[in-house]
Amino acid sequence: MKLHESILGDVAAIQTIRRDLHAHPELGYQEQRTSDLIASQLQQWGIEVNRGLGGTGVVGIIRGRDGGANHRALGIRADMDALPLQELNTFAHASQHPGKMHACGHDGHMAMLLAAAQQLARQRSFDGTAYMIFQPAEEGGGGAKAMIDDGLFEKFPMEAVFGVHNWPGDQVGKFAASPGPVMASSNRFRITIHGKGSHAAMPNNGIDPVPVACQLTEAFQTIMTRNKKPIDSAVISVTMIHAGEAPNVVPDRCELQGTVRTFSLDVLDLIEQRMRDISHHLCAAFGAHCEFEFVRSYPPTVNSAYEADFIRRVMAQIVGQHNVIVQEPTMVSEDFSFMLQACPGTYGFLYNGDGSHREPGHGGGPCTLHNTSYDFNDDLIPLGATLWVELVQQWLGTALPQNRS
Repeated sequence: MKLHESILGDVAAIQTIRRDLHAHPELGYQEQRTSDLIASQLQQWGIEVNRGLGGTGVVGIIRGRDGGANHRALGIRADMDALPLQELNTFAHASQHPGKMHACGHDGHMAMLLAAAQQLARQRSFDGTAYMIFQPAEEGGGGAKAMIDDGLFEKFPMEAVFGVHNWPGDQVGKFAASPGPVMASSNRFRITIHGKGSHAAMPNNGIDPVPVACQLTEAFQTIMTRNKKPIDSAVISVTMIHAGEAPNVVPDRCELQGTVRTFSLDVLDLIEQRMRDISHHLCAAFGAHCEFEFVRSYPPTVNSAYEADFIRRVMAQIVGQHNVIVQEPTMVSEDFSFMLQACPGTYGFLYNGDGSHREPGHGGGPCTLHNTSYDFNDDLIPLGATLWVELVQQWLGTALPQNRS
């Protein structure tokens, strides 16, 4: 690996910051201490700071040796929020806030971006401007959209925006980035079936919503096999069915909830409409009726082709071409998708290892994301920071093609 020596010299101090962030996790839109710490560090390094986008968002503005006069700019994003989990680790930097935990590595994402910001501010060996974007509320809160709605891309115009997520399961020193859809849309539905209650011994006197719910659950899967194209990936999962309060009473209502995941908005449009039609018509066939609610949370995360190819080349220079692998799309979601809808860019993976890096006192179980025994691998700090520094320098040092598609 070709890491920046000066970044390696900063690792111990940045690791201390990372572990402090891990010990003091804050949930979405509550990241006040976190944003205070980030802003303070940036200002200590002579970096201009803008605060308040999306509530607790922080943007560090690093102007190159030309003072940003050429009007070229690049954005790099890290997420700040923690998860509502009770940490099982007992090592020294475990969470001090019951019920809150950095179980997804956002503490590490911030640390990598801080290390890169320190290096870029120290050297300023580029022309143009680098925006260090520290975003609140990725975990279900839509913090990316909140920052965009508050004017992120109007106040800080940029040619492209990039992000990475640590990804357990493969060895440290591997990256992944690919063009096209890499993470799915996240959507939820609630269907309330209204029937007619009766004694369970005399169901003919009522309209039982429970078999209607069972029929709906099965019918939704025909959307997957008979309506959408077989080559289009999607998931419909009914995850909750609630009905009744007594074993001898047919309930008058039944509620279904679940999630839909797709890699394209066209497929999502199809699934939502078919689910709506099936729900209303199937309920009517049983003499019942329903309320249908479908909420779109996060769109698919779709990487731009030029940007994906560019960051792959930078990754290969650091770790070797054989360690830059194809990004296997995953059905989990990521609100960086909102940024990619507003600006070209790419979201990649940085592999976190198998969990053997964890110190004594870690909880039982694997070191996977959203796991109460998770801890970020600090060996990634210089690797991720080197990626960001090289990306800024090379992007701003390369003329943009007329056609970036």
